[in-house]
Amino acid sequence: MRRTVPPLAAVAAAYAVLQLCYAVAHMDLGWDESVYLSQVDPRSPAAYFSAPRSRGISLLAAPVVALTASTTALRVTLVLLSSAALYGAFALWRPLLGSGRTALAAALFAGLWITVLSGPEVMPNLWIALAAVAATGFFLRARGGAGDRRAGGLTLAGLAAALAAAALLRAPDAVWLALPLLLACATVRAWRRLRVVAAVVGGLAAGGAQWAVEAYVRFGGIARRLADSSETEGGMGAHLGAGLTAARRSLNGPQLCRPCRIANPSVTHSLWWLLLPVLVAAACALALRKERKDTRAAVLLPVACALSLAAPYLLLLDYSAPRFLLPAYALLALPVADLAARAPAAFRAGPRRWAVAAALCAVLAAHLSVQLKELRVNTADARDTAVRYQRAAEGLRRLGLSAPCTVTGPRAQPIAYAAGCASAQTMGNNRSTTDAALARTARRMPVAVLYDPADAYLPPYARTWHPHELRGTGWTAYVP
Repeated sequence: MRRTVPPLAAVAAAYAVLQLCYAVAHMDLGWDESVYLSQVDPRSPAAYFSAPRSRGISLLAAPVVALTASTTALRVTLVLLSSAALYGAFALWRPLLGSGRTALAAALFAGLWITVLSGPEVMPNLWIALAAVAATGFFLRARGGAGDRRAGGLTLAGLAAALAAAALLRAPDAVWLALPLLLACATVRAWRRLRVVAAVVGGLAAGGAQWAVEAYVRFGGIARRLADSSETEGGMGAHLGAGLTAARRSLNGPQLCRPCRIANPSVTHSLWWLLLPVLVAAACALALRKERKDTRAAVLLPVACALSLAAPYLLLLDYSAPRFLLPAYALLALPVADLAARAPAAFRAGPRRWAVAAALCAVLAAHLSVQLKELRVNTADARDTAVRYQRAAEGLRRLGLSAPCTVTGPRAQPIAYAAGCASAQTMGNNRSTTDAALARTARRMPVAVLYDPADAYLPPYARTWHPHELRGTGWTAYVP
């Protein structure tokens, strides 16, 4: 008897192939990746680790980095892990939504260009998204929904583990994810189960313990770390219009839009994003008409968690990056897939039902073609940026910089990591030293100051140093 490939497995396999064809083959390490990797790379000094960051993604990459310096090996490992995690997270929803709808939700999420680009990257956002999908799935199954009545210890352990993973990856996001879950436990009588609340709170505590301890050791307490995080992010506050505008402008890149003064993307390339609130509202309205409460919850809870996770990025920041909303996109894919699957069923069997199904397939194909185009553009941009970093690092090595050495100035962190040097900054979000301290460092080890004409600032101690143009970068290195 011939066996067929499960739809969700096919989606996960296609996701892996897309990553290998586009992201892995053309990308070296980016700025944030170099910071995360330097924390666990035995061959490189650790870069300054600012208050908003969490160490989960560094720990995920640590086993590979300990074994090899190969970026390709790291990328391929993350491709396999992210594809397996995509399958595992969405597979939890099969008893809740069904096999076909779960696979469609995974395809909608995996088909976004930023999801493909994030798979092999050493960045936390995709992993938080998959942890959020898993956590909400475990939560619904732990309360006994969709025929899953046993609510056994493994389900509760999975819920705690998913929240612990989210907290380890980015502690504040895990709190925003847990808020709707705890609110549901407090307001819905059928969900008031002490063991479920304990799993949510226990998972948060387990995953956030390292972040909290580091807050006291390095920043002077949790409140101080949150204040430093806000300062690093440009002052988190009520940026109601600015955050939403920046999110739309950066929808198709760049990967960090700060300050976000670019034009809005074309309607054809942003229509899905503009229609997403309408589709989600329709899915919620349809869910509220259903008689089964567990079926309603499978639609409404992901929406609540998505809104909670998106709120700080849309309302509290005045800049944006496409990866910020990955957790919201992953969760919203579930109710949208449910709505899309129900649309043909609204018509009687016959030509109309087939016509609606064909129209939905055509829309999905058009959407995926747009995402593929954006994937090519953004992959090329990421490659060009990483190539400049590598050229600068090679230029520094030609100037005689070798470990132990220090690099400072604009873009010092990724270039220093590529060159095998330490990085240091005297200003900006990654300020970790002073001009006087760097001048003293230059007396005992090789130091280079990167100069970018666009920045037009050269530290006083380096103004008598020798300038050397770093070919192919547009930057100049000043060395004693």
